[in-house]
Amino acid sequence: MLVYSFVLNKDNHLFPILLNFNLFKKLNRMEKPTTYCDVVLLMDKTNLHRIYHDTAYGFPIGSDDELFGRLILEINQAGLSWSTILNKQENFRKAYKNFSVKKIAAFKEKDFERLMNDAGIIRNRLKINAAIENAKIILLLQKDFGSFKKWIEHHHPKTKEEWVKIFKKTFKFTGGEIVNEFLMSTGYLPGAHIKSCPVYKKVLKAKPAFLKK
Repeated sequence: MLVYSFVLNKDNHLFPILLNFNLFKKLNRMEKPTTYCDVVLLMDKTNLHRIYHDTAYGFPIGSDDELFGRLILEINQAGLSWSTILNKQENFRKAYKNFSVKKIAAFKEKDFERLMNDAGIIRNRLKINAAIENAKIILLLQKDFGSFKKWIEHHHPKTKEEWVKIFKKTFKFTGGEIVNEFLMSTGYLPGAHIKSCPVYKKVLKAKPAFLKK
């Protein structure tokens, strides 16, 4: 038997999720399932939220293309659920040329129209334009700093508020929640996992930047 329940996503917003009845009972027996970790750890290991939580959320990313890919996904989540983005993540990867900064920066009008007509991704003009323009900006950062990653490290550490100002000044479509989640999900800001979460220790072993004060 399947039932709908509302749980907290990684942004601490309620979202509907379909659960089997046993999992629903487990969730309701918990005194206070207030975090993404609390809820996700009850899910099956094949659930997209569980996979993301266990293997990607909060872990450092070394590749500029993958860092940029995470930023694209976070920008596209604005106004939507993370479930929507997780379900479309492979479509995004294909549509945006495996998140290649160089290839996306070279997108022309025909590529923009292709993306606008791709039902597998989020067809929003502002978000698509932000991906293309931000790729061009990252190419300049790579030229000046050596890499997108090194540009971030050049500014690290900062408070969330300071980071938001830097990103808003540098990139397009980068509001507070987008910047916070991008930096938290890539290990530059703490908070992806509660300390009692078993994945938290794995994140620490990966030496995220937030450990460097």
